[in-house]
Amino acid sequence: MKLYISGPMTGIVDFNFPAFFAAEELLSGLGYEVVNPARIGYVSGWKHRDYLKRDIPMLLECDGVALLDGYEDSKGCRAEIVVAEVCDLEIRGIAEWCK
Repeated sequence: MKLYISGPMTGIVDFNFPAFFAAEELLSGLGYEVVNPARIGYVSGWKHRDYLKRDIPMLLECDGVALLDGYEDSKGCRAEIVVAEVCDLEIRGIAEWCK
């Protein structure tokens, strides 16, 4: 199963990349194929729209979405969740994927 990691970045120290990489390591260790948008990194001057244009196609190649803590307050995460829901992808928190 291929999972896309979705989590808040804006306004968080180091764009929350450490949490993305920790989740990737955990989920990969459990046998999931993982798509981690933090691997592509931050692009100076980009707006939410630019990141979504880059990240949504990656999301659409996945079977599910693994949510990081704080996703509820992230505009980008909320958009990714809507796309995932419309496409009938499984959406769970990181801990739920580990059960």
